[in-house]
Amino acid sequence: MEELKYPIGKYIPQPFSEQQLREWLFDIETLPLHIEHAILNLDEAQLQTPYRPEGWTVHQLVHHVADSHMNAYIRFKLGLSEDNPAIKPYEEKLWAEMADTKNLPINISATILFALHKRLLEVLKNMTTDEWNRTVFHPEHQKTMTLWHLLGMYAWHGKHHTAHITKLRERMGW
Repeated sequence: MEELKYPIGKYIPQPFSEQQLREWLFDIETLPLHIEHAILNLDEAQLQTPYRPEGWTVHQLVHHVADSHMNAYIRFKLGLSEDNPAIKPYEEKLWAEMADTKNLPINISATILFALHKRLLEVLKNMTTDEWNRTVFHPEHQKTMTLWHLLGMYAWHGKHHTAHITKLRERMGW
């Protein structure tokens, strides 16, 4: 069950390095293409299939990634423009059940990801080394996090959910 839940493993923070920065920026840049490739030619029944027992459907996953990464974009901008701002947590499970997620096709969120990641990448690739040490405060976890930590987390997050879809396709022979 753990492999179904974390197909690429859990996020492991990494120390700052130029090499790691390049890798994570590449992950952010290419996520929309990876999501698009992962959902290519899936029919409605396949889109409504949970990636694991009691997990979200592929349809919900795609909308969730867009929701999550919209929050990421705002969190980075807050972290760059304010001193240790509190970031807004959100109830992702409830968001996954809202009308937009239930009723709209996934191409809406896939399109959002392409535009959003262009903007996010532009912010990220122009950050200075010192700016990666800026922080945000996550009130739900009662934890201060650097923007560097957030970058790694969101780079991982995109790959994590893409792997949910690709591993499901492999298991199902799609």
